[in-house]
Amino acid sequence: MKKLLATLALGLGLVFASGVAMAEDTPAAPAAAAAAEAPAAAPAEAAAAPAPVPNKGDTAWMTVATILVILMTIPGLALFYGGLVRSKNMLSVLMQVFVVSSLIYVLWVLYGYSVAFTSSNPFFGTFDKIMLKGVTVESLGATFSKGVYIPELTFVAFQATFAAITCALIVGAFAERMKFSAVLLFCALWFTFSYLPVAHMVWYWDGPDAITDAASLEKVTAAAGWLWAKGALDFAGGTVVHINAAVAGLVGAYMVGKRIGYGKESMTPHSLTLTMVGAALLWVGWFGFNAGSNLEANGLTALAFVNTLVATAAATLAWIAGEALSKGKASMLGAASGAVAGLVAITPACGFVGPGGAIIIGLVAGLLCLWGVNGLKRMLGADDSLDVFGVHGVGGIVGALLTGVFAAPSLGGTGVYDYVANAANPQYSIGSQVWIQLQAVATTIVWSAVVSLIAYKLIDLVIGLRVSEEEEREGLDISSHGETAYHR
Repeated sequence: MKKLLATLALGLGLVFASGVAMAEDTPAAPAAAAAAEAPAAAPAEAAAAPAPVPNKGDTAWMTVATILVILMTIPGLALFYGGLVRSKNMLSVLMQVFVVSSLIYVLWVLYGYSVAFTSSNPFFGTFDKIMLKGVTVESLGATFSKGVYIPELTFVAFQATFAAITCALIVGAFAERMKFSAVLLFCALWFTFSYLPVAHMVWYWDGPDAITDAASLEKVTAAAGWLWAKGALDFAGGTVVHINAAVAGLVGAYMVGKRIGYGKESMTPHSLTLTMVGAALLWVGWFGFNAGSNLEANGLTALAFVNTLVATAAATLAWIAGEALSKGKASMLGAASGAVAGLVAITPACGFVGPGGAIIIGLVAGLLCLWGVNGLKRMLGADDSLDVFGVHGVGGIVGALLTGVFAAPSLGGTGVYDYVANAANPQYSIGSQVWIQLQAVATTIVWSAVVSLIAYKLIDLVIGLRVSEEEEREGLDISSHGETAYHR
């Protein structure tokens, strides 16, 4: 038996060896020959470029930036405003900021994102993405660099926070006297007919990947928002957020009327401690607001970050210096207000100017906004409770106009990027750009004023704008919400 097995093994080994030898002398199989004779393009087809995917680093940064903007609103803006009102109205302001933000987040998903960021005409988008139709986990959002993407859902969330804080800013102008239901209804109407169109006009375009030559640039410009097509520069919302909200607030202050006892009774802030905490949270969150508006994590993000830091500091110093010279003392309220003024003014400019320009913008804004909440406020004669127009309106206008000046490469700015040449356009005209910026400012003021006036009028006819005198004297915490911020 053993001999038989050995013989079989030897035979199999000889057959295997002969097979290998025959294979080496045999021509290639037809399939192998066909592969050898295939065109050279086959390997290229097999190595086709992979489908674009979101950049993980940029996505992580934008997630953090979105969280920071939420921090700006709740609790930042809520505490900043809350500390500035009288104690009997503390919770009403917190409630308005909190609920207005919640309302806008929902409306943004329902139709806001679609109207602001789809292509239809220079003023409005479409309802193609209503309820985020077609926006999935695979959907990509463009950044400012060709071939670099973030998830579209990340962009949706980031822009939602901008819409929410813009509407929440308005409530400071008519604080302590407006019906809660009227506040919510006004914010819904104004968001729909003022915020969304202005955001579309200033920020909507097809992204850099759509631009390859002069013809494609012309096509993108024709489909873009009206002010973007004109060349208006607004990096993070000087027009869309601050001027837009400030005008709505000023119109509201006129329409609702002055607080009972305004100019006769003391209406000093009840807690500057909370106001300082709120201002500090605003400053921290604003880094997400401004640096996040680059939509990427790169050198331009770092520039926006540094500019936000130094402009705010410069405005704080300018405000308290002006206060000390005019009143003899620098105040904590002045420091907090100066910081917010600097944040507002650098918002449209933060990605376009150098740090030197940012410091100058901060210094100018600090001084002019100090005048805005004192001299200009008296001239206007409106009871803008928390100086929304004096800080956000004046600061936004200053920042928008000075963006046109200090974006110039000769003054340390970045100039205007040419997506056809993939480089900064060397031919920058300060005069021409300031004129474009002025058009953006004027358009925003007129648009917001008209929408606001109509919205306030409608609400006053339907449900009324203002609480009764008895409710106002009691305080909105008790009369509107049945609770108090502090035990008496």
